[in-house]
Amino acid sequence: MTGSRESIVNIPNALSLYRLVMAPAIAGLAFADRERLFAILIVVSLLTDILDGLIARICHLQTRFGARLDSIADDATYVAALIGVFIFKRDEIGPHMPYLYLFIVMVALTTIVPLIKFGQTPSFHLYSFRIGGYLQGFFLTYLFVFGFQVHFYYVALSFGMLACAEVIAVTLIVHAPISNARGLYWILRERRGLL
Repeated sequence: MTGSRESIVNIPNALSLYRLVMAPAIAGLAFADRERLFAILIVVSLLTDILDGLIARICHLQTRFGARLDSIADDATYVAALIGVFIFKRDEIGPHMPYLYLFIVMVALTTIVPLIKFGQTPSFHLYSFRIGGYLQGFFLTYLFVFGFQVHFYYVALSFGMLACAEVIAVTLIVHAPISNARGLYWILRERRGLL
């Protein structure tokens, strides 16, 4: 985080706000059976998810507000994407759906466990969770543009579940919610006074 006073008006926050506002519209397109427009807009939202974080880090625009907004926008975007998966791609994924259900449970636990412990959801933004988000975003883009690819599906969801397990572990270890942590390894080293 930079400085004590945060400027919340910046490009990364505008991109996150775009995703947050568009998520219900994108979900609405899925319910309206408008697959082509849904696919275009979900891909745009997934790209802005990559861009907002990159711009924030490169231009030193990371803020606590931006981290929270990004997390909320991510959740809304992925809910919209999952609605599209269930409406448009359920038959394609077919027998592999139970793995998606397991992934959804793990993601839900990354919200439920911090809510129970802290009364809120933190914006950890662990490296593993970012990488997992990118993999899932690439998978969803591939799914809606080209179709289902089983190996990519298992790689993206497996990595995502490992990242979820790290978020849960971090939640259980830290005493208060923190933003933009790197990962469990760094938190443990810091607690031992090695950094």
